[in-house]
Amino acid sequence: MLDNDITDIIYETFSVEEDRFGEKVTFDLKPNGREIDVTNENKREYVELKTEWIISKPVEQQFKAFMDGFNELIPQELVSVFDERELELLIGGLADIDIEDWKKHTDYRGYQESDEVIQWFWKCVSEWEGEQRARLLQFTTGTSRIPVNGFKDLQGSDGPRRFTIEKAGEPDQLPKSHTCFNRVDLPPYRDYDSLKKKLTIAVEETVGFGQE
Repeated sequence: MLDNDITDIIYETFSVEEDRFGEKVTFDLKPNGREIDVTNENKREYVELKTEWIISKPVEQQFKAFMDGFNELIPQELVSVFDERELELLIGGLADIDIEDWKKHTDYRGYQESDEVIQWFWKCVSEWEGEQRARLLQFTTGTSRIPVNGFKDLQGSDGPRRFTIEKAGEPDQLPKSHTCFNRVDLPPYRDYDSLKKKLTIAVEETVGFGQE
């Protein structure tokens, strides 16, 4: 839909229709949405609004109840100072990450395990404290926790996915992660200090940015 011309092909309005106890009920995705046609010009907004509706509306009441209960225990003003990654680490704690197990169950694309850049990568990870390692895992996989049976059971969005380091990007760029696939794009840095600096910035400071 987003990549193609929808003129005279798709006839939708900014509304959704749901079955409520055998009765069709129409809900607007925006004010007066049922009166607004979806066109090539506004189709991206339509997709975003409908996606948000599908994801959040079915659990809206349950999520509100959860948040009300959560905020009774921990006031919102205390939680709001943390980003989502910091909050996960606070609630879940730090995992004891076995680097040798991590290395053993890692795949490489464009690199070989013996390449200098890869050796620098693991040297950097080995020098880091537990929290930084957890943040790296979080940056590359979307979670700071590892499976009970170790990295061999690491899961992606579509099932089992090994951790992967891919050669991509330029030496002046930061590493980029693809959390759905447990993959990190690691540029071919020219020296260890550059790799450590860029990787640290990516892991510590790119909340949302540099991740897909």
